[in-house]
Amino acid sequence: MSTSIAIPQLSLVALVGVSGSGKSTFAAKHFGRFEVVSSDFCRGLVADDENDQTVSGDAFDVLYYIAGKRLAGGRLTVVDATNVQRDARRKIVDLAKAHDVLPVAIVLDVPESVCVERNRERPDRDFGPHVVRRQRDQLRRSLRGLAKEGFRQVHVLRSIDEIEAVTITRERLYNDRRDEHGPFDVIGDVHGCRAELEALLDRLGYALVRDDDGRAVDAVHPEGRRVVFLGDLVDRGPDSPGVLRLAMGMTAAGHALAVPGNHEHKLIRALDGKQVKVGHGLAETLEQLSAEPPDFSAAVREWCRDLVSHLVLDDGKLVVAHAGLKEAYHGRASGRVRSFALYGDTTGETDEFGLPVRYPWANEYRGRAMVLYGHTPTPEPEWVNNTMCLDTGCVFGGHLTALRYPEREVVQVPAGRVWYEPVKPLVAAAPARGGDELDLTDVLGKRVVETAHHGRVSVRAENAAGALEVMSRFALHPRWLPYLPPTMAPVATSPLPDVLEHPAEAFEAFAADGVEQVVCEEKHMGSRAVVLVCRDQAAATRRFGAPAGETGAVYTRTGRSFFSSSLTTVLLDGVRAAVDGAGLWDELGTDWLLLDAELLPWSAKAEALLRGQYASVGAAGRSALPAAVSALSRAASRGLDVGALLSRTTERSANAAAFTDAYRRYVWPVDGLDGVQLAPFQLLASEGATWHDRPHLWHLGLADRLVAADPVLFRPTRRLEVSTSSPPSVAAGVEWWTSVTGDGGEGMVVKPAANLVRGVKGLVQPGLKVRGREYLRLIYGPDYTRPAHLERLKDRGLGHKRSLALREYALGLESLERLARSEPLWRVHEPVFAVLALESEPVDPRL
Repeated sequence: MSTSIAIPQLSLVALVGVSGSGKSTFAAKHFGRFEVVSSDFCRGLVADDENDQTVSGDAFDVLYYIAGKRLAGGRLTVVDATNVQRDARRKIVDLAKAHDVLPVAIVLDVPESVCVERNRERPDRDFGPHVVRRQRDQLRRSLRGLAKEGFRQVHVLRSIDEIEAVTITRERLYNDRRDEHGPFDVIGDVHGCRAELEALLDRLGYALVRDDDGRAVDAVHPEGRRVVFLGDLVDRGPDSPGVLRLAMGMTAAGHALAVPGNHEHKLIRALDGKQVKVGHGLAETLEQLSAEPPDFSAAVREWCRDLVSHLVLDDGKLVVAHAGLKEAYHGRASGRVRSFALYGDTTGETDEFGLPVRYPWANEYRGRAMVLYGHTPTPEPEWVNNTMCLDTGCVFGGHLTALRYPEREVVQVPAGRVWYEPVKPLVAAAPARGGDELDLTDVLGKRVVETAHHGRVSVRAENAAGALEVMSRFALHPRWLPYLPPTMAPVATSPLPDVLEHPAEAFEAFAADGVEQVVCEEKHMGSRAVVLVCRDQAAATRRFGAPAGETGAVYTRTGRSFFSSSLTTVLLDGVRAAVDGAGLWDELGTDWLLLDAELLPWSAKAEALLRGQYASVGAAGRSALPAAVSALSRAASRGLDVGALLSRTTERSANAAAFTDAYRRYVWPVDGLDGVQLAPFQLLASEGATWHDRPHLWHLGLADRLVAADPVLFRPTRRLEVSTSSPPSVAAGVEWWTSVTGDGGEGMVVKPAANLVRGVKGLVQPGLKVRGREYLRLIYGPDYTRPAHLERLKDRGLGHKRSLALREYALGLESLERLARSEPLWRVHEPVFAVLALESEPVDPRL
């Protein structure tokens, strides 16, 4: 008797069975040649021998890598291995979850005697029957728990005949409606506004069908168009049952499709009798449903429960989901895909109205499919990277909106009234002013800045006040401050006994974020500098409103000019000549550049700090401690018991000398600009463009061309690429850092090679600084390396610093993108000021 097994078209299939159970034969019969990834074949790839068990670890690394690449490309994948051990199966389930596909187990439960005989007949299987017996025992113990392990389907074939007779069919996922080509009319959040929905359907050309009581139960378009409801049909409005009755009738008749919203999700739980908060209009919906017959509420529950998180339509050209969906989730099935489709992506923050701050995923969307969604009300529908939000706040007094697909035509009807007062105003008041006009109210009090890459960033009132004083008293004119560099997070504390920071933790952190390739850049012993240079006076005046004699700026992390105006002019002339010599003006199609760089030496900016803080400490130590060592040595020679004190003082004297050596490396003589150097490492922006989408090696390549054009003014940045998944590559990175810091270098910065990266948890740190053991004496004091001090310092908290680094990074990107879009000065200045304000947050400055 034939048995049929239906598996999802996109899934990760684990064949489970002991050696000799026929897995490879089964795989070859039912799956394509490239769909099957075999552990034996991977052993052959690694060691030229499919039976070399000594390379199993490496072979399975290869297997999981290949399987992951196939799943990332949306291809069904079959793992051909014994998979009788729980740990092996767990890795398969984890891999499926990582790629948001369903894990499936097909078990070949063949009698032990058959497996033993088959292995005996194969000359390449030289192990005894005890191996099969052990594997079969592991298999037997596993059978009942496969579903609990996370496999969404478990199919057990218990005999040779059953294995021979089975057929495999492939089923599309419920969200796969690629064969539905429309045309569609996609409707945003209705929220119980039945009258407005009926009016919109009428305007779209649908004929309403009513029951004997006059209630709308269907709507038919003469040209065969169909509606797609984007969820949140219920709550807040006056007639949620009426909206549901119409939508349910249309979907039953084939005249509409629907996806669930977060309000339907919550309604299901309430109808199931679970404890839920009945805010945001749910109480009103439940009251309205209580007036309906009981079977209606039951039908509503079942209809809502059957809705699929998102739909992929028209050969993948259109994707609909209540809160939107990034491309990696299109056509996938997992808990996090459903969560994103229902609720979107949040930053973890709340705004001033107490509502969750939504991550603006659409700003980064670059997918082929058009994505239509609702969830977050917006005054007007706007196209953002081939996506559109169709929730225009009908229930709040806005409009009910539909988009005709494929025509891309927006159709709206106004709300009859404000049915529900919004917590957050639907229309944000936009200040009207001249392009370069700045207003004190922009920076006073608590501020919330919208960023494309990290959602809303809040600035405390007290921090804004401090930044205002710095900006108004010391900083350059805002026209020359389109960007301030973010603070940089240090690497996690090293577990090694004699160092506080070590590269291994940086490589491990990026690997955990899924960053495969990183770039290690030497950390120059200077001061962070931003260089804004225009091609000529005309460009400076046209683009930045500069007065005569100003063609750019060279400034610090707090917006202060490094040099006097006359020296700045000379320095910019040198930069301009190098840019011209490197041919960058024409290549980049710009007449201005904004560069991120390091200005050397450190003493060019911080001579007073070096003399007043570091040099005085070093001089005191070098003066007092050797004399103390000499006196204690004489006391010891007279037989006094001062051995412990002598040892400690000798160590402190050596530390004081090391401290002096550390700060002296940052000082060399300069005369005006003679001896001053710039080490650029990133092109931040130019006319109409930001460059965070280019890999760091591209940026460093541009920097090398500036060095070649003027090797006196510009200094190169040494770098090394490291693969975080390759132990030899990681070891080379550690060795490189050891060499750099051993030669007196400050350390290095480890950055994702691709530059701007988002990981599973959101925005990835743009860089982690790994400072050298000797440089850290300047930060923590000459004696910080003593075991007692080092142990205390290792108990340092980095969470706030890392959060600050990400927020400032996002604000910096925001200011650059506003600058590239030629937005008004007050708009560019807003995130710049916020970076300066965040610098007042209480964070250990030594980090």
